[in-house]
Amino acid sequence: MTAAPVLPGGPAGTALPPHVRTAFGVQDAEPRPVVWAGRRAWHCGDVLVRPVPDNAVAAWSAGVLDGLQVEGLRLARPVRSSDGRWVVAGWAASRFVPGVLEPRYDAVVEAANRLHAATVAVPRPRVLDGRDDLLTRSAAGAWGELRLTLDPARGGTLYGQLAAHRTVVRLPPQVVHAELFGAVLFDGDSPAIIDLVPAWRPKEWAAAVVVVDALAWGGADDDLPNRFAHLDEWPQMLLRAALYRLALHAQHPEASERTLPGLERAAGLVTALL
Repeated sequence: MTAAPVLPGGPAGTALPPHVRTAFGVQDAEPRPVVWAGRRAWHCGDVLVRPVPDNAVAAWSAGVLDGLQVEGLRLARPVRSSDGRWVVAGWAASRFVPGVLEPRYDAVVEAANRLHAATVAVPRPRVLDGRDDLLTRSAAGAWGELRLTLDPARGGTLYGQLAAHRTVVRLPPQVVHAELFGAVLFDGDSPAIIDLVPAWRPKEWAAAVVVVDALAWGGADDDLPNRFAHLDEWPQMLLRAALYRLALHAQHPEASERTLPGLERAAGLVTALL
């Protein structure tokens, strides 16, 4: 199980269809299959074409990234199809940005903070209205907006213990990227972000999710949470991030008792700060 699961969806099969290549103007480039930030994609010249799990979210993400300016971050700029669409038959395209995943978790949190300083003015996306997917349910449960019944053996017991420590927070929500762990590429000291997975939550929570993921699955050192203690309502943001991941784990079809110890470690470090 990955820390930032890709939701089911996208086009079936593994081949890049010829009509999609034509639509994005890369029909003359030989498609080369690659793994880009942990995701399947096809490198066609200076363009990456990839299947997307949700057409509406992918189109929204492309529309935001097309004009977003973020100081100190490279963005994978989206590419329109020949008829102006961002998504064609479950496929999206963007300019290739070089980089690899690296366990530089402090830098990922800083990238999150920079990104969210730029997305603060982005309106709440309508694609979030009425959603009932795994990520949405898990976040709603973590914030006490939804009562979840979770398998005790897959994290439900720990979830209930942590939930008892929730207190009221009054941080403003905004558009944030909810799944930045494993989605920031590094090329030297220049981080890059390839897409947006939207949530309407405080920016501090999105940073806390990165920290919890790094502790649970990335081998981050125990002091990582303390290095961002200057962020507002930080202990409660870490708590909600841990609850979010526990809820996701307990509902995820690939989760088991064997994939729980990392989250138990993260939860223990978060509890010590409450």
